[in-house]
Amino acid sequence: MTRIFLVVATVISAAYALWPLPTDFSTGTAALTLASDFHIDISAIPNPPQDLLDAISRTKGYLQTDQLEALVVDRGASYNQSLQNASSLVSLVLSYDSGVAGEPTSISEEAIDDIDSRVEGYTLTVPEDGSAATIKANSTLGLFRGLTTFGQLWYDLNNTTYTIEAPIAITDSPVFPYRGFMLDTSRNYFPVSDILRTLDAMSWVKMTTFHWHMVDSQSFPLEVPEFPELSLNGAYGPSLVYSTNDVQTIVSYANARGIDVLPEIDTPGHTAIIAQAYPEHVACPGATPWATYANEPPAGQLRFANANTTNFTASLISSVSARFPGKYFSTGGDELNTECYAIDESTQADLNTTGKTLEQALDTFTQTVQSVLEDSGKTPVVWEEMVLDFNLTLSNNTIVMVWISSADAAAVADKGFRLVQAPSDYFYLDCGAGGWVGANPSGNSWCDPFKTWQYAYSFDPVANLTDAQAKLVIGGEHLLWTEQSHASNLDSIVWPRAAASAELFWSGPGGNIKNSVFPDVPRLHDVAFRMTQRGVGAIALQPLWCALRPGVCDLTA
Repeated sequence: MTRIFLVVATVISAAYALWPLPTDFSTGTAALTLASDFHIDISAIPNPPQDLLDAISRTKGYLQTDQLEALVVDRGASYNQSLQNASSLVSLVLSYDSGVAGEPTSISEEAIDDIDSRVEGYTLTVPEDGSAATIKANSTLGLFRGLTTFGQLWYDLNNTTYTIEAPIAITDSPVFPYRGFMLDTSRNYFPVSDILRTLDAMSWVKMTTFHWHMVDSQSFPLEVPEFPELSLNGAYGPSLVYSTNDVQTIVSYANARGIDVLPEIDTPGHTAIIAQAYPEHVACPGATPWATYANEPPAGQLRFANANTTNFTASLISSVSARFPGKYFSTGGDELNTECYAIDESTQADLNTTGKTLEQALDTFTQTVQSVLEDSGKTPVVWEEMVLDFNLTLSNNTIVMVWISSADAAAVADKGFRLVQAPSDYFYLDCGAGGWVGANPSGNSWCDPFKTWQYAYSFDPVANLTDAQAKLVIGGEHLLWTEQSHASNLDSIVWPRAAASAELFWSGPGGNIKNSVFPDVPRLHDVAFRMTQRGVGAIALQPLWCALRPGVCDLTA
C-alpha cells in the first residue's frame, strides 16, 4: 500500500487537469500558490469588452470556490511542506498580441463570426517565482480560452490554492473550429436554467456550438410572434414555452461564453405538431400504424409539394432565423417518410397538377427555404439525407451533418460539402438506454450499445477520407435526443461524456486512452470533479478508489 501511495502521490500534475489537452505545453516541478490578493490585470487592453470583464470575474470566482482537492490518495496533504515554502502568484496579465489593432471586439461578436474565421489560439505562461502570469492572444475569444485553461491548473489544500507544476508554458489552438453539443427540447422540455448550466459546462471544455433542436413532431415549445398558434397549440403547456426573451437570454449567455447557437427547425419531416395549428400544411397527421408513416409517433410531415406550404415554411424559417444573430441555421431534412405522402390525397393532387415527382417537389421546397436563409446572410445546415438520399440542388455553402453512420462521411465529402461529424455510432448520448416505445418489453434502443466516452474518444474524424475530403470536415458534436431524458438526468447523461468530443475536435484525432504520459482517464476525472464543484451533476467515471489512484484501475494495471 505504501508503494502505491508514493507512486500515486507523485504523479499528479497540472497536465492531469487540462481538458482539452493543449497543442503544446511544458511544466516544471515547483510549487506555487495563489496570493490572497491575486488579481487579473487588463490594463494593456483599451476599452475591454464587457463580456471579457464578466469572464474575468467568473474566473476569479471559480478560483475561490472550486476548492478541488488533488485526486490522489491523500488529496494533496503530502504537498503541504512544499506549499509552505512556495512563491505566491499575485497577478495574471491579459494582453493582445501585436497583430490586434483598434477597438477590441467582444467574445460574443467573435463567437458568431464565420466558422473558418474564428481565432481561438492563445499562449499562457505561469512563472515559478511568483512574477506575473500572462495570457496573450490575437482575439478576445482567444483570451477567454486562455482564462478557461488557467482555471484548470489549480487545486485546493486547506484553503490554499496551488499548483505543483510551475513553471507552466502553454501554446494552444484548436484543430477543428466546430465543437458542439446538440440538445433536443421537443421530446421533453428543459427549463432555461438547465440550458444555461449546460452552456457553462460546454464553455469549460471549449465547445463552440450549441446545436438547438428546438421543435419536432411531439411539441413546438418555441414562441414565434408571427405564428403564435404554433406554441399556443403545440407546446406541452403554457409554462413549457421558450419565449422571445428566453431565446435572447440563451443566445446572449452562450455567445458571451464563446458559443454560437445553431438553431434547427426540422423540415419537412418531424413536423406533425404543426397540424395542431395549421392542419392544411401537414400530410398524414396522426396516421396509424405510426411505424409505417414515421420513425416515431406521431406521424405527420409538411406538404412540401404544395406552394402554400412551401411559402408558409419559408416565412416560418425567416421569422425564427431572424431572432438568432449567428450565421448558421439548420432546416433539418432527416427521416423523410415517403409512405406518408403516398396516402395523402392533397399531396398526390399537387403532384398531378404540377407534373412533378416527389423528389422534384422536394427540390423546389428546399431551394425556396434555403434561399430565405442565404438572402439574410445565413448558411444552411442539413442532415445527411438531403445529400445522400435525394437529388437536390443545395447551395455549395451548405453544411451537412453526418449522423446515420460514420461510414457516410466519405460520400458526403465526395459531393464537395463541408460536414460535421455527428455519427450515431459514436456520439449519440441516448443510445443504450433500452427501447422506449410501449408494448415492446424486449425492445432495445435502435442505436445500441451505450456509447462510452472512451469509445467516442477513439473516433477518427478523417478516417477513410482522402486529403481533399478531410479538409471538408469542420468538426463534430455529441447529441442528446431526449425521448428518455429531461431536467432530472440532463447533467448525468451528458457530462462528462460529451467532453470526449470537445477534446477530440480541439486536440485532433489520435488520443490514446492508454497514454502513460498524459493519461485521459485521470484528466477526465478532473473535469468531472471540477464540474461537480461548479454545480453540474456529472456522473462518476469509476469508483472513487480508482479516481484517487491514476492508472491503477486500467485493464492492464
